[in-house]
Amino acid sequence: MRYRTRVTAPAAALIGTAAALAAAPSAHAAPTRTGTSAAKTSATPGPETLGDPVYPALGNDGYRVSAYHLDFSYDATTRLVDATATLKIRTTQALSRFSLDSLGLDIRAVRVGGRTATFEQVDEKLRITPARTLPNKSWVTVCVEYSADPRRIPQPHTGWVDTLDGFAACCQPNLAHTVFPCNDHPSDKADFTFRVTVPGGLRGVATGLLVRTESLSGGRTAYTYRSREPMATELVQITVGDYVIKDRQGPHGLPLRDVVPVARAEALEPALALTPNLVEWLEARLGAYPFETYGLLPCNSDAPNAFDFTGLETQTLTIYKPNYLLQPEPKIGSHMMHELVHSYFGNSVSPASWADLWINEGHADFYGLLYRYERGWPDSLGLTTLEARMKHTYALGDQWRRDSGPVAAPNAANLFDSQRYLGGVLVLYALRNLVGESAFNALERAFLDRYRNSSASTADYIAVASEVSGQDLSGFLQDWLYGTKTPRMPGHPDWTVTPVNPALTAPHSRKRSRSHDNSATL
Repeated sequence: MRYRTRVTAPAAALIGTAAALAAAPSAHAAPTRTGTSAAKTSATPGPETLGDPVYPALGNDGYRVSAYHLDFSYDATTRLVDATATLKIRTTQALSRFSLDSLGLDIRAVRVGGRTATFEQVDEKLRITPARTLPNKSWVTVCVEYSADPRRIPQPHTGWVDTLDGFAACCQPNLAHTVFPCNDHPSDKADFTFRVTVPGGLRGVATGLLVRTESLSGGRTAYTYRSREPMATELVQITVGDYVIKDRQGPHGLPLRDVVPVARAEALEPALALTPNLVEWLEARLGAYPFETYGLLPCNSDAPNAFDFTGLETQTLTIYKPNYLLQPEPKIGSHMMHELVHSYFGNSVSPASWADLWINEGHADFYGLLYRYERGWPDSLGLTTLEARMKHTYALGDQWRRDSGPVAAPNAANLFDSQRYLGGVLVLYALRNLVGESAFNALERAFLDRYRNSSASTADYIAVASEVSGQDLSGFLQDWLYGTKTPRMPGHPDWTVTPVNPALTAPHSRKRSRSHDNSATL
């Protein structure tokens, strides 16, 4: 994993145009020549992978991204987006060439350190050759001008969601690079600012807080947002539509903002009003909410093919299909809690690799189920306690391990199977039974505190659990997370596992290629 030392700068230094992002001390300027031929000859192309075990082609090495500034301009007539992505990177080796992840974007120009660079699109990589070699450990600004058609690639193979009056973004797990050129991997978190320009009658919104509104010629308006905390590319939200912003206050003065289609604002209010109590319940268990704001985005599309899930945890702004939120609280409350939990597990602490997804989804389902059972709402099986649900899940353990692999060893085809969700809950339930509720609660908070604003692996979670509990849990958790057979459940020696039936199919897929819908399970 990568540790980042954060320096808080005034908002004015972080927002505005791409030029503001590029403005920095000389150490951040375009690298200078070393004056030696050896420095030139030692430079090589950066690797076009970060070696992710699930998506080996995802991400790029040879540099890390410190900050992104995304400048989007939406044309309501053509429904096209004209954009500029400005990245501040720091090299980790001398680079003669480097790459960004990119797919389906019409690239017009690339500049590196203010100089025109040559580029080519090869599969899902934008290969960039700067005018000058980039020395190791140097800072440089990369600017990519492009346009995009949010309707070009059909769902679920794009991060764009085409809505009735604009678009939204749903990039999990590997589709941010269909929206903007980037180092598309959760281990390379960065600061983000956004400038979204829209015609009259529409509103542009993005992750974070609104820090500037500009009235432009022709009745257009530009909205600039800044994310206070670093973010993984898969969590970016940028949306345009006929929205009203509904503000309310959460616990301890936390500003809550919902971005709601104007025509449906009144009908959606009962669901939106649930958020303050959800935050309060979760803060009592996991500590203070980790970001500057939270809210819901019921984007203006209920079309079956608009996106392949009910809700998705984009940072500070969870996106939903509006019709889902029109249901009574017992139908949606545990799902809303699931998405809120991702602010902690998945967003604040991101997976070091996609094999670590169980940490995100197992925790989200765990606390979502606790919230449901506290309120006496039966789950999809008619069960009303976590113990009953875990006994049912435990019986399926060997079948799921056969069909979908161990909990922490997914592949691209089964990444979003129930094994990562309820299978992950079962691991956490076993751990809590072994160490006790007090130690479990302490290790959960310790893990979140230690890896806040960074990425963490399964090995990191095991290490924290062992340290805080005061016992070596490596063997215990290795068996639960990577074993091909379901271990005995602590505290329940009478629980049994149903023998494997080769004729049965793999566990229910919670997502298709991405993005979850946990309503069927919770």
